[in-house]
Amino acid sequence: MAQKCVHKPCGKMFTDPEEECLYHPGPPIFHEGQKGWKCCKPRVLTFDEFLSIPPCVSGKHSTTDIPPAIEKKSGGDISESTTPTLKPSTPTPEASRGPVSAPQSSATPPPPPPESEDDEPNVEVPKGKICRRKACGSQYDGGSREGEKCVYHPGAPIFHEGSKGYTCCKRRVLEFDEFMKIEGCETKDKHMFIGSGKKKAVNSGGEEHVETVRHDFYQTPTSVIASFFLKKINKEKASVEFAETELRLDLPTTDTPTRRYKTTVPLFGPIDSTASSAKILGTKLEVNLVKADGNSWPVLRSDEQRTGEIIQVGKAGRAL
Repeated sequence: MAQKCVHKPCGKMFTDPEEECLYHPGPPIFHEGQKGWKCCKPRVLTFDEFLSIPPCVSGKHSTTDIPPAIEKKSGGDISESTTPTLKPSTPTPEASRGPVSAPQSSATPPPPPPESEDDEPNVEVPKGKICRRKACGSQYDGGSREGEKCVYHPGAPIFHEGSKGYTCCKRRVLEFDEFMKIEGCETKDKHMFIGSGKKKAVNSGGEEHVETVRHDFYQTPTSVIASFFLKKINKEKASVEFAETELRLDLPTTDTPTRRYKTTVPLFGPIDSTASSAKILGTKLEVNLVKADGNSWPVLRSDEQRTGEIIQVGKAGRAL
């Protein structure tokens, strides 16, 4: 009887317990836009790149969910570089109480373009190929493709303050295992194992147009600090323009060929365009939007769906 391996990201159905399994023994890490596994060094920015990080351990399949902190590598002990070291905590002096800043609102990136690619009829699909659509996970068995049903997420993944989900639906979970099990919210008649094979759009100047980038933000009583994640922004050619209710971005990169992210961001509230500022870092653009009215922003963009959270700016009151 076939059993499913619980190792990440293996998840294969197996009948031979001695079959080789490639997996990550450590838990996933999501921090400040970067994604990776605790057991190895690669760090990436997009979720698709995260799923493509090659496993770092070779062992046997397992049906028991062993916690990553105690799981051992096959054939030897885990090296010191992959074993977390515990340092004794040192007490720090309590800081004086200051103004309470507003909690971060949900980081909701703009939804990506709708999934339009399908497998071309004349392209042969290799046996064992996994569907490329998010959360589907179906594997091609080499037989007829009649009656297929692909249940997937068309939106982008969201990881914010411990909660995880997709932009296309409302469900949010805390654990990564639960996130990987969130059932798709849309259905198509065919899986996408290969895709159309079309290359990304390149304009007449040889530039690749970037449709969307991930963004995040937090706020204080007086300003909103937003980050737009894009690697290798060309500082000399980049343009950031502040208007009262919008932010205009033109961000070319130093890649070859050049990639360009050009968009207008409709802001949730009015800003002081003369006092606002921007700075370009290694993996992102960070803008400081000075609020014109001092109100709290539940979202960054005025065209984003609000989360329903109530965000209070200021000091907490005392009970009488």
